[in-house]
Amino acid sequence: MSDEKVNRSEQPVEELEELPQPITGDEVIEGEFVEADGSSPEMEEGETGDAEASSEVEEPSLEEQLLAANEEAAKNMDSYLRAQAELANARKRFEKQRALTYVNANSDLVSKMLPVLDDYERAVDTVPENISEDPWYQGIELVYRKLLGILESLNVKEIEALGTTFDPNFHEALGTEPSDEVESGAVSRVMLKGYKIGDKVVRPSLVYVAD
Repeated sequence: MSDEKVNRSEQPVEELEELPQPITGDEVIEGEFVEADGSSPEMEEGETGDAEASSEVEEPSLEEQLLAANEEAAKNMDSYLRAQAELANARKRFEKQRALTYVNANSDLVSKMLPVLDDYERAVDTVPENISEDPWYQGIELVYRKLLGILESLNVKEIEALGTTFDPNFHEALGTEPSDEVESGAVSRVMLKGYKIGDKVVRPSLVYVAD
């Protein structure tokens, strides 16, 4: 038994596999020098070179900067002028639409007032002379003048007809008749006065035309 123990103790101990040692300091890995932190001097030099190259890019000259600024200013001025023109056109369209709305609204009112005006005019034109000085008739003339003032405030004007050339835009012919007072094609007689607001005809004049 003792011999076996001796023999066993004399047997050589198997060599242990060598464990990898931690990398310390600077080491050469596959022919490349690497710092302890894993960085490479060549990489740092390359990065530094790129930074230096980018810093060496030529800046535009003063003349080029001035030219670019002038072009930008011209574009801004063109945009400003376009915006001003569009604003002016929009304002004109608004004013025109507002005026048209005003005329259309007033034309309906005036068209209803014109028959009353016609009656007053017939009464004034046919009043007998013996009562033209009576106070009650003076009251009728006062109301008539007030009515004319209201129509004038609404920019209502009488359409010229007698003696003028017949115009279908403002006159409505009831017929033709011979006349020694006006030329052929002119209005010889007005049966009913016409009125307009601005250029809009509220009621055309009813006329006879000389043949």
